[in-house]
Amino acid sequence: MNVRRGFLLALIALLLAVSFAMIQPFLQYVLLALLLAFVLYPLQRRLESRMGQGIAATVLIVGAVIAFFIPFVVIGATVAGDAMQLAQQLQNGGFSGFGVSQAEAMIQQYTGQQIDIASRVSGYAQSAAQTLAGSVPGVFSAVTHALIGLGLLVFILFFLLKDGEKLYAWVRTVTPLPETLQDDFYTSLNDITWAVLLGHVLVATVQGGIAGLGLIVTGIPNAVFWTFIMIVLSLIPVVGSILIWGPAAIYLVASGQMVAGVALAIWGLIVVSATDDFLRPIVVDRHAELNPSIIIVGVIGGVYLMGFMGLFIGPILVGALKVVLELFDEYYEAL
Repeated sequence: MNVRRGFLLALIALLLAVSFAMIQPFLQYVLLALLLAFVLYPLQRRLESRMGQGIAATVLIVGAVIAFFIPFVVIGATVAGDAMQLAQQLQNGGFSGFGVSQAEAMIQQYTGQQIDIASRVSGYAQSAAQTLAGSVPGVFSAVTHALIGLGLLVFILFFLLKDGEKLYAWVRTVTPLPETLQDDFYTSLNDITWAVLLGHVLVATVQGGIAGLGLIVTGIPNAVFWTFIMIVLSLIPVVGSILIWGPAAIYLVASGQMVAGVALAIWGLIVVSATDDFLRPIVVDRHAELNPSIIIVGVIGGVYLMGFMGLFIGPILVGALKVVLELFDEYYEAL
């Protein structure tokens, strides 16, 4: 390697590091823009044949706001309201029919330990309230950051949809790899991304929603909040929504609602479990077969590395590593 080439590579590395440092505060929004662009691009291709690229991108962004962001805000507000109601109920002594006093009595009966749950919850709630009251400037800063991030998301999404084909062609041009290898890599990456989004995210949403329906029918308080928690838990293989509907069934039985508790347990064991067993293979097999270990490593590692978006990006990156290793083995002699 000569001095000029080494200097150029060092300059590229420096600029990449500085660019990432500038993007990092808004990394969640940039990653979300990339995922949305990937999902919406097939529609962009269809619409731009009937109208201009810019108009098609604008129409898709408006449609995405109506179809995704507005429902997300409404559901988020409902979940937040349920969470506040849940905290207030715990602070006031529990739910009707099975209060905190009954829980304390059961704990003392079976373990011999006397625990004052109500006092502890009340203390936690007061501490949280004091923390929130003392962090108003922090809340204002977070809202400002979120508004800037959403504006950046829309801006990036627009140009990814409008000029995505040019960007893809440029990446292929500057990548120093054979055309056939790049074809195989991008095809496999496309399959993995769809497998994660459909077989991982979509199935988890359906599974959590079906489990939440069981909570609503059996009269579990704050069912919307618990449904949201079950959707998030369903994104993690092996864990799943049973961590919520299982204790909920026990709660119903312990509060004297035997029929509802047994019905919820049967619903979870048969219907909710069948959703994962049958729907996931059907959806994933259409794209790429991902080992559950790839999903769980990608989810846990992705969350630690990238926050919430790591739930989706993490499995894709681990799957991409698998593809790169396979392509390296296949094209080793040709490189």
